[in-house]
Amino acid sequence: MHSSTISLSFPPNCSVFKRSHKNQLEQYSFTPLNLQFCGLRKDAAVKFSFSQLKRCEIQKSVRILGKNNVIAASVADNGSAPTSFDYDVVIIGAGVGGHGAALHAVEKGLKTAIIEGDVVGGTCVNRGCVPSKALLAVSGRMRELKNLHHLKALGLQVSAAGYDRQAVADHANNLALKIRNNLTNSMKALGVDILTGVGTIVGPQRVKYGKAGFSDNEVTARDIIIATGSVPFVPRGIEVDGKTVITSDHALKLEFVPEWIAIVGSGYIGLEFSDVYTALGSEVTFIEALDQLMPGFDPEISKLAQRVLVNPRKIDYHTGVFATKITPAKDGRPVVIELTDAKTKELKETLEVDAALIATGRAPFTNGLGLENINVLTQRGFIPVDERMRVIDADGKLVPHLYCIGDANGKMMLAHAASAQGISVVEQVSGRDHVLNHLSVPAACFTHPEISMVGLTEPQAREKAEKDGFEISIAKTSFKANTKALAENEGEGLAKLIYRPDTGEILGVHIFGMHAADLIHEASNAMALGTRIQDIKFAVHAHPTLSEVLDELFKSAKVNTQDHSSVREPIAI
Repeated sequence: MHSSTISLSFPPNCSVFKRSHKNQLEQYSFTPLNLQFCGLRKDAAVKFSFSQLKRCEIQKSVRILGKNNVIAASVADNGSAPTSFDYDVVIIGAGVGGHGAALHAVEKGLKTAIIEGDVVGGTCVNRGCVPSKALLAVSGRMRELKNLHHLKALGLQVSAAGYDRQAVADHANNLALKIRNNLTNSMKALGVDILTGVGTIVGPQRVKYGKAGFSDNEVTARDIIIATGSVPFVPRGIEVDGKTVITSDHALKLEFVPEWIAIVGSGYIGLEFSDVYTALGSEVTFIEALDQLMPGFDPEISKLAQRVLVNPRKIDYHTGVFATKITPAKDGRPVVIELTDAKTKELKETLEVDAALIATGRAPFTNGLGLENINVLTQRGFIPVDERMRVIDADGKLVPHLYCIGDANGKMMLAHAASAQGISVVEQVSGRDHVLNHLSVPAACFTHPEISMVGLTEPQAREKAEKDGFEISIAKTSFKANTKALAENEGEGLAKLIYRPDTGEILGVHIFGMHAADLIHEASNAMALGTRIQDIKFAVHAHPTLSEVLDELFKSAKVNTQDHSSVREPIAI
């Protein structure tokens, strides 16, 4: 075998280096780099030798050994770093975010392990979006069967509709089990090592795992991704017993259907459960701290949704109040809720109900991660990260080779956002820079009808327009003008577009109506790709379909430019 030696000078930002190595080396000045290539076989060893670095002496060697590559490194000024790695990537948490990162890492040829202390699938699969959609599927069918006026309009006649509570609960549980097994099998099939136990970071690029308090197993990784998710947030003064005062974790088990239930919080979680409970016969009372229901939605959509989802149903509400104390039912007494005025902090009213659901959002699950071992302080429990999901320590510096995705970083607490962040991180550790545009990530509320959104609300857009000195315009279309919606007798709905007339940039899209959660992706993908309205309005949609709601929406927008270049300056979140 022959070998040849060449001498090259590379700037620190040269693509020959992996990004993880660039970050450590770009501060130094280099003398010429000597590379020796021995043969051209797949398992050939490639040896890099660096010398005469200013201010610091570093010796690194990288051996690439076929598919299962082992990275060997020694850094003279960091004695605590491992000298070899068990894995390219170790992910702490096997929820949707961790699963998405693991699969993408394997696709990139990285040796990957995922640590899970509970069950694969995390909150979404086991206690969140998956089982809740099973319950909402039931509530949707019940609404159809109970809506005699709707059925009569379609020429249908049915007898009285009923349900088996345990069978409904089993449907939700079985769905969660099926998806959990699917996720587990997909990772095993692709060669992801699933390590059982609680993961704790014990130092740079080192993680211990095992039973809580007995984490005896240690692995090392070139890069570590934290994906530990979140848990239901319960405000002070509320006593949760898991039976009559419950969180979404308990509610998804559907152990009983109360005659009257108070739901604290009117966001996504509260709205969806109000849809389920009212369909199954419960009366609902919303308790909202802000002055209006659904405060996180676009105000125009909130107003329409309240008219359709709240007012005609057995739902009343209290706004501008805190549930400062909730006592579970006991010894024949009902659940007692003390309502305090949000402004004056004075006791306003006391409610007595059969049950109370706490839907006040979620809190990051970051305790016990060993963040103190790497000088990282959480902010209200959230792990601070930059726009590339790189963890920031207490001194404001990036922690090398450590990332955090999903609910634990608080940027966007949605399962699919966590997965997108995980894929973005894997792109970076594989040598390709990537920044996720969070404004292009859609969200949906699976009520009947559904609500979906992407980008800015109208107030947010107007605030940004005033700050940055541009105009915005609004376009709207109604489901009442859509043939497919009318054929389904589901004409109640609205689609709203917020955009810049001078550039054609889409700033936000909000939909309320039948299958809104499916329709939003045309808008979110356009935003992600930087597609302008003047281009997307030429897209062809099958007729008759609900997708034509978006087609008409884009066609109705008035744009004052013929610029067809892509939008490439997303707003960072």
